[in-house]
Amino acid sequence: MLACSRITQLFSSFSAFSFVKKASAFLICLALMPSAFAAEGIDLPKTIAWSAYPTGTGGYSQAVAIGSILQRQYRVNLRVIPGRNDVSRLATLRANRVHFSAGGSEAVYAQEGILNFASKIWGPQPIRALMSNYSDSCSFTFATASDANINSVANVKGKRVTFVQGAPSLNNATAALLSYANLTWDDVTPVEVGGYNASIDAVLNNRADVVGGACNSPPFLRIEASPRGLTFPALPHDDPEAVARVRSRLPWYVPHIAYEGPTLPEEGLEVFSSAYPLLVGMDTSEETMVYSMVKIMHQHFDEYKDNAPGATGWLLERQKFDQAFIPFHPGAIRYYKEIGAWNAAADAQNSLNLNRQRVLMDAWAAFFSTAPQGYAEFEAAWMQARNSALEAEGLITLGEGL
Repeated sequence: MLACSRITQLFSSFSAFSFVKKASAFLICLALMPSAFAAEGIDLPKTIAWSAYPTGTGGYSQAVAIGSILQRQYRVNLRVIPGRNDVSRLATLRANRVHFSAGGSEAVYAQEGILNFASKIWGPQPIRALMSNYSDSCSFTFATASDANINSVANVKGKRVTFVQGAPSLNNATAALLSYANLTWDDVTPVEVGGYNASIDAVLNNRADVVGGACNSPPFLRIEASPRGLTFPALPHDDPEAVARVRSRLPWYVPHIAYEGPTLPEEGLEVFSSAYPLLVGMDTSEETMVYSMVKIMHQHFDEYKDNAPGATGWLLERQKFDQAFIPFHPGAIRYYKEIGAWNAAADAQNSLNLNRQRVLMDAWAAFFSTAPQGYAEFEAAWMQARNSALEAEGLITLGEGL
């Protein structure tokens, strides 16, 4: 933009400066602007695309806010393709219909080849991370009815805990948080419900005492306003064994301080959280495009951080490189190294994550050619082959129920 201003001034110095010359100056500006971006290492096509959660969600709103920066500063259009579920968001990424995906834990499940990604058409995927959002809220923790007198995870023993039918990821997250206090599903009374909203209703109707969800999940306001009241028990981070138990089941969940949510104290609450949104590509994503995207999101953070709920979570200081569970893309690493944010611990963790993906994909390749044909039989055999391959390398297989 400075170059354009200087060119316009130069042409304006001529007394006979005309509309035609103004137009010429403008065209020269347009020609020079991409060169200026190239000098910064930024090189993007005129249109890029992300898949994201549906319209109205925090992830979609953040993508739109970042898109406005791309359009205003770089003349790049960002198309946000909403995906109704985990598979649809990543299917468009794998099919090259979008360049990146701003989702959540589905990126981990795709890497691992589990849940919906254990089918014949999926299997382990070479997902690569670009940047993580750890907002002032949290992605999943226990919300309890205050009248149940649950002030710690240990107090959940013997209480009624919702078990969401058809939602193994939610139930496994609950099991992981129970393990903080050395509890399992056998130590509580599971209350089966048909969905997330039904789990809230179960607490309101005094059929359950504990439900899991994001700290700022709007339905929790209903529990807070009810006669039962709302309490979030803390999961203190100063117990390394308890933290290790949680992360052995959900290694992509990290210790986190939550500030955003009903009844949370001003000083925040110690919980666990995963990245949402987690911006990912594939191992085949073009390196310069990845570098450019990460650089723009970092350098223009102050311009979009307040333009969508939770956007402050993209802050560079919140990137947990040394605790990541998905390898980062080389284009992202190049930028993080350039600004001094990538260190030896990050590099060591990234090598471990790359090795895990290699073990999983090698196991899939060896399994697939002789796999059973039936869907249920195929998935059961794959999970057995997968676990055997991971155990042989001394790697965690993840929790039960997956």
